[in-house]
Amino acid sequence: MSSFRNHNGSSESLTGVPTLNSEVDDWRTGDTDDEEDQSAHDQGDTDSSSSQPGSGRASTSAPSSALPSTASNNWREQTDSDWLANKRNAPQTAASPAAAAPRVPPPRPAPTPVKKPAPSPAFGQPTAAAPTAPPPKPAAPSKPSRPAQPETMRTPPVAAAVPNSPAGAGAVKSQSQTGLRPGNSFSTSSSNLSINAQALAAKYPYFTASEIGAFHQQYAAADKDSRDQVHLSDLSNVATKAGASFQDVTAKLAQLNLNDSNGLVSFDGFLKAVSKIREEKGAPKQSGGDAKKIVLHGHMENTTHTINEDEKESFTQHLNQALARDAHVGERLPIDPSSMQIFNECKDGLILAKLINDSVPGTIDERVLNVGKKLNMFHMTENNNVVVNSAKAVGCSVVNIGAQDLIEGREHLILGLIWQIIKIGLQAKIDIKVHPELFRLLETGENLEDFLKLPPEQILLRWFNYHLKKAGWSRKVNNFTGDVKDGENYTVLLNQLAPGECSRAPLKVNDLFERAEAVLQNADKLNCRKYLTPKTLVEGNSKLNFAFVANLFNTHPGLEKLSEAEMAQLDEWLFSSEGDREARAFALWLNSLGVEPFVNNLFDDLRDGLVLLHAMDTVHPGVVDWKKVNKAPVSSRFKKVENCNYVVVLGKSMKFSLVGIGGVDITDGTKTLTLALVWQLMREHVIQTLRTLSTGGREITDNDMIKWANDTVKTRANKGSVMSSFKDSSLKTGVFFLDLLQGIKKGVVNYELVSQGNSDDDAKMNAKYAISIARKLGATIFVLPEDIVEVKPKMILTFVGTLMALDKSQNA
Repeated sequence: MSSFRNHNGSSESLTGVPTLNSEVDDWRTGDTDDEEDQSAHDQGDTDSSSSQPGSGRASTSAPSSALPSTASNNWREQTDSDWLANKRNAPQTAASPAAAAPRVPPPRPAPTPVKKPAPSPAFGQPTAAAPTAPPPKPAAPSKPSRPAQPETMRTPPVAAAVPNSPAGAGAVKSQSQTGLRPGNSFSTSSSNLSINAQALAAKYPYFTASEIGAFHQQYAAADKDSRDQVHLSDLSNVATKAGASFQDVTAKLAQLNLNDSNGLVSFDGFLKAVSKIREEKGAPKQSGGDAKKIVLHGHMENTTHTINEDEKESFTQHLNQALARDAHVGERLPIDPSSMQIFNECKDGLILAKLINDSVPGTIDERVLNVGKKLNMFHMTENNNVVVNSAKAVGCSVVNIGAQDLIEGREHLILGLIWQIIKIGLQAKIDIKVHPELFRLLETGENLEDFLKLPPEQILLRWFNYHLKKAGWSRKVNNFTGDVKDGENYTVLLNQLAPGECSRAPLKVNDLFERAEAVLQNADKLNCRKYLTPKTLVEGNSKLNFAFVANLFNTHPGLEKLSEAEMAQLDEWLFSSEGDREARAFALWLNSLGVEPFVNNLFDDLRDGLVLLHAMDTVHPGVVDWKKVNKAPVSSRFKKVENCNYVVVLGKSMKFSLVGIGGVDITDGTKTLTLALVWQLMREHVIQTLRTLSTGGREITDNDMIKWANDTVKTRANKGSVMSSFKDSSLKTGVFFLDLLQGIKKGVVNYELVSQGNSDDDAKMNAKYAISIARKLGATIFVLPEDIVEVKPKMILTFVGTLMALDKSQNA
């Protein structure tokens, strides 16, 4: 179900946003308030005291509003012009100087802050403790006064710059300035300041070139005048990014006399200070180290994250190829794989949304996306809401990722999400419905159902070994690391798939890197030279080797077609597995709660009862007495049944209908009984969330949801559509749900894109549009367009309940 949180702490969004059918004008011409707000937010985000709501981290700073509000006019009813008029008419006040500071820098003008509503909790999650004020920043020398500049002349910070925008996005650097590879032309979106990261890394060996590039992005965001000078008081974010405390950096700058009399520091001076701090703390030198690892410092002091540079480059190249012809992001490509540009390009959500649709076509109705060369913070948040909620719907684990994390360009989170999206796309075709020939991989005595319970990695290994055996090769592959790094197994596999194009000549090459190159040249003959390089093949990178083999299977499976008798057997199994769509939705919902372990197969992964107990404890915190639970790993069948019996006892205490269901049924994976239990738990999640949002915490019934939906459509959307029950056949057109969303947020539906839904195709388009709008507003849902067109009562109940909770949480 839905966490109903807008992960940047705000549930607001603008009405009348541009769609893919319209050009976006820069409605902020002459108004840089949003840039100033973002800069202020960046400077005030001290890692030691706060983190982002919606990312699984508690916030210790009071939230501030992203949208203005008035007593007479709710923001939901405002048009863009109304909102802009209110914004520009808001009084401007100067910030009060800190009393503790001995010298006070003159404040920049800033718009009057407006408080942002606190994010509502996820289903069953306890409400976070009241935020506390962050500790005061240390005193810093005052800034020199700067002559006032016209708003239209200011250079926007790098964090807010949108690639390829005409004016104000920063000049494109030459190859010598950016360190781009010779012979390649890449679009850039960085500041006017230029650096040679490799040269600086050689000068300051306690940094890698990639680290210096990441630090410079933060530094350039604070350097609003693009003159390679930042005031001491603006270095908080940059210092934290470098893994040093603000106090240590300012002290070291003073000790080394690296700031001038006005308190201004160059980027070189900053690097020198932090390098000295690292040296004194005994940090290892980075030069000559593991060049494939990029160490990034998180928002919390002394917290680091590591990303693999080879993976970053490979995923960037995948993105460049997959989206090169896209009408809305194609002009921003190719992205330089060797730089950190990919993380800046992903901030507005468009590239990630397009990547999701490339991996799982049709997941996002692109008509709901905000497009244009320059998106404001609200439009970026809406796009990233769609990304996060759609990623959940296709099976990504995004428990600790929110829209704000993507907008802030959190590198390790973005790269992890990109990999999950790519992997899901690669795995999508490892399906017997797509490739019936997978039937060939069954072993003696194995039935089809047991085979298809294998994870995709194991099916690919089974396929790999099937071809090695047919080729008369004595070796087997058990992993995507050590068993493939010498290139021999790849040579035999490629030769077996295409003996005419791919020879076994690489087996005669002794040097591993030369052999790896020969292997990839063979793959290139099949148009499958993708993901791997000779270096990553020899190193045995598991992710990139999996991606290489999956792509090879998807394009050249090399399995014989089935006979009529085999097809008849397969058809019988496919007919008996009709309930899989519902099971998949329930599994995705359980994963959205953050249960451990991740649920891949609903019936197999619930057998020990632990996932269900974790879910119950999330829906009703404290309901599980963990002293009564057999902890993981639970190998004994007796202990598994014990846990599942406890699940049934707790279910009955929640007034579930569990007649004829025992713990042994769950342990045995009985499909109908397991589905019945999980469905009631999912429904209880919806009801419990609505109960916490209702006046006095009263019980919410199905009739209450139906009445709310009809009232919202009639009184707030002024529409005449009605639903009589969750089984109402008129719901199949999707029109009622679009009217309901229009009632929740006026102007969110473009009725020029809505049909009557008389045909199945038109009804499916309406349903897809409604689902994408719901995700754009911040709802996490697992309904498919087919569920609406076929009027599946259970899924429609969860959809309506989710929207009701979303509406009430935003109006709480």
